[in-house]
This record gives sequence, structure tokens and C-alpha cells, in this order.
Amino acid sequence: MSRLESILKFFEPDKTQLPERRHDLDWLRVLAFGLLIFYHIGMLYVENWGFHIKSQYLSSQLESVMLLVNPWRMPILWMISGIAIRFVLARVTLLHFIKWRSYRLLLPLLFGVLVVVPPQLYYEMRFNEGLDLSYWEFYCAFWQWDNPIFDNYQPGIWPHFDVNHLWYLRELWTYSLYLIVLLPIFNSRMIGSLTDCLAERPLLLSILLSLPILVIQFSLEETRNAFGLLFLCYGYLLGWHPKLWKKLRQQSFRLLFCGVVCYLCLVYFYNVYWVVQSEETNPLILILGRLIHSIDRLVWVLAILGLAFRLLNHQSDPLRYLNEAVYPFYILHQTVIIVIAAQLSSLHLRPVLEVVFVIISTVLICFACYALIKRVSLLRPLFGLKLISSSGWLNHRIVVVLVSLIVLLFGLEILF
Repeated sequence: MSRLESILKFFEPDKTQLPERRHDLDWLRVLAFGLLIFYHIGMLYVENWGFHIKSQYLSSQLESVMLLVNPWRMPILWMISGIAIRFVLARVTLLHFIKWRSYRLLLPLLFGVLVVVPPQLYYEMRFNEGLDLSYWEFYCAFWQWDNPIFDNYQPGIWPHFDVNHLWYLRELWTYSLYLIVLLPIFNSRMIGSLTDCLAERPLLLSILLSLPILVIQFSLEETRNAFGLLFLCYGYLLGWHPKLWKKLRQQSFRLLFCGVVCYLCLVYFYNVYWVVQSEETNPLILILGRLIHSIDRLVWVLAILGLAFRLLNHQSDPLRYLNEAVYPFYILHQTVIIVIAAQLSSLHLRPVLEVVFVIISTVLICFACYALIKRVSLLRPLFGLKLISSSGWLNHRIVVVLVSLIVLLFGLEILF
């Protein structure tokens, strides 16, 4: 064995207890991204939460409903992503993982930033600043980095070029690189023994898992990125422990009950104290509210994992279809939502009718786009789908060149 091979062994997880494919995690991934569509539609109508555009029909009561999923909707995705990374690394080399991770994430991200996301900015500027340009005129100006019409818009990855809802792809690629650096530690015997021990003691494990969550919640103003990396690491470290999954399955309904109690407490805190907070609000109340928010986040993640393992660990034809459709749906859905909502705003439909129309139109358009994308070889890699084996010599060579340029230029831009 060469020295390089000896070093790379530290980056490989233990393959002696390789579990079978977990269909419940596939279902969870599909359902979590599906929930994301409804969540972003809800963002059109909540009164106090910012979004690119807003409907004329706003509701503060809807915020209480959105709080049911707000704390855990992204942590559950990061947890699944961490588990999936361990499965992949057990089957492919580290270099292969980096290459295809970049292909599957950075190429769709670049395409999304340049093609899918700009309509969101266009309608945001029309609604907020009365922009009086056709989309073609706007898109031509979009490529001018110093155009004054964008002076009020902070730069994202480049001046007025941003990832918007595709931030998950950017961070997933970045966190995957961070995780690679940590693999020699995570794959060590010491960490393996520790996680094995904790998997048999769920109460102690829950306490230890909650401590970093509390530190992040109380020490950082912007917690999104820190929670993403944390739950990705949790998924990698804990996703293979059968005893833990057995405990989660056994305790899933108790965890669900605890989650409901936490949610009701969170809604009470949000409506009574958070929305109307002032200088007279007792700081201890605010600390208690943030503590409830942190506990709610972890309890729901554990409850959902346990329920999914109990109820959804089976394969089916709809799952095979939806599992591939998730990626294009995710890339397209927010732009589709904003374009449809913007067009409907001038019709002054009744509130319920508008919501139903937005939901149905978004789902149908995403399905129609996916039906096209999966059949066109050159579109598939732009939406994170694998190339069809019969797609030909030219397409594969194009992808190799594109990935090389993206990793060198776009990837470095994201990191630095």
C-alpha cells in the first residue's frame, strides 16, 4: 500500500457494518423538499417575515402555522445530507466524491444564479421600486456589474448576483469540503466508540446534541450556516447506528408529543412576547423563548427521523420517480412561485382562490419542466441529474470542461 493510499484510508468510514439503503431517508428528502414549496408559498402571505414579493393578502396568524416547520425544516435536510455523505464515501474514493459532488452541486448552482434566479430579482425590483423595464431589458442590464439600477441591492457572490433559495447548494458543497477535513477525526476509533456508547443512551445523547445547538442559538446573530454544518456532522456521525434508530423508532410517538408541546410553547412565546417585545420585556423571558426554540428544533428532528423509520422504510415506484424529480423541483420552485404570484397580483382574486391557484400552478409547472429536463441530455446536468449513458461523447466532454472551470473559478469564489 502506497503512502497516499494509507493517508486516504483515514478519510474512509468503516465499511464492516455497511447498512442497506434507507428508503425512509429517501422519502424524508422528498417530503422535506416538497414541504419547502409550501413554505415558500406561505412566505408570500405572512405579514412580518421578509420575502422577495408579498401578496396583497397578508396574515399574522399564518406565522403561527409556519412556526410548526420553521425550526426543523432545514436541520432535517442537513441531517439527511450528512447520512448520505457517509453512504457515498463508503462506496467511492475521496477524489471521486469531490469530483462528482462539484459536478452535481456547482454546475446547477451556476446555472441557477445566471438563469433561474434573475426573475426573482426582476419582480422584487418591480414591486419594491417600480422598475419599468421589460424582462429582456432587465436581463441585459443584469450583466452590467456597475449598472446604477442595482445600487440598492447588496452584492451576493458577485454584484447583484446572488444564490437566493439556492444557498443550500452552495453551503452543501462548502460544508462537504469542511467535513472532508474532519473525516480523520470522525472516522477514528475513539469517536466511533463514543458514538456507539451514546447511541445506547438516547437521553444522554440528546443532552449532548442540544449543547452545541444552545451555544449557537445564544452566541450568534446569524445561525443558519452554523446549524447547517452542525446537523450535517450529526448526520454523518450518527446515521449508521442501528441501536439509535431502534430507540428512535420506539420513542417516535413520545418524541412527537414532546414536539407538539414545544411547538405550542413556541407559538405562545412568539405571539405574546417576541412580536411585541420592547425595552420593558423581561430579558429572562426572551432567553426562555430562545431555549424553547432550540429544544423544539432538536426534538422535531429526532421525532421525524423515528416516525419515518417506523412508517416509510419501503421502496415504491412513486419514490423512484420523485427521488429524481426533487432536484429540478428545488431549483425551479421559488422562481415559479414568484412569477405566478406577481402575475396574479393584478387580478385581485379572493385570498383562498389565489393561494390555491399558486399551489396548483407551481406544482404543475414544476412537473412539466421536470418532464422536459429529464429527457434532454444537455439539461440534465444543469439541474443536478446524472447524464444518460447514451448521451454521447460530446456531452461528456462538455461536462468535464464545465466542471473543471466551475471548480477552479466559481468554487474558489464561493470559498473566498
